Amino acid sequence: MQQHDPETGKDPIADQVLREIRRMVRRVSQHSKHLSRESGLTVPQLLCLKVIGQIEEQEATITTVGRQVQLSAATVSRIIDRLETAGLVRRERTADDRRKVLLTLTAAGYERYQTLPAPMQDEFVIRLQALSGEERRLLLESLRRVNQLMDAGKLDAAPHLVPGADIKDPEDVEFA
Repeated sequence: MQQHDPETGKDPIADQVLREIRRMVRRVSQHSKHLSRESGLTVPQLLCLKVIGQIEEQEATITTVGRQVQLSAATVSRIIDRLETAGLVRRERTADDRRKVLLTLTAAGYERYQTLPAPMQDEFVIRLQALSGEERRLLLESLRRVNQLMDAGKLDAAPHLVPGADIKDPEDVEFA
């Protein structure tokens, strides 16, 4: 395939790459809207509710939820305010340390937690893990290069597509 059309100066490969990036962005946006419509919650609210339901026995706090969803404590606190107002989450100070505030699901919150729709990343991870280690490595290298070309390589982004992993440095990823 040629690098560019001499008549228009356009690069058909660049156009196709941009189209594929746009498709990814649109798919994430569509799925986020679908989740919000289906659950009645924003995606950040949904993620926080899910984490509280998963770690409730281990003392869910603003800090622990923030670490799991990789949002600041201030942001998580505002999300919890909304979930509390909606009657889904309750804040309770511990008896032994009044400074410590635990987050628990209300009965309505637990019911909602039980029926939360699956995030797109769950299916994505299953499909990604089905690829060979070499295919995943090439994909990662290509995505890193795209991020560099978009000058997005230094942007902080939560690894929500790697459930349960706390990846601070993307260079630390290992492939099977």
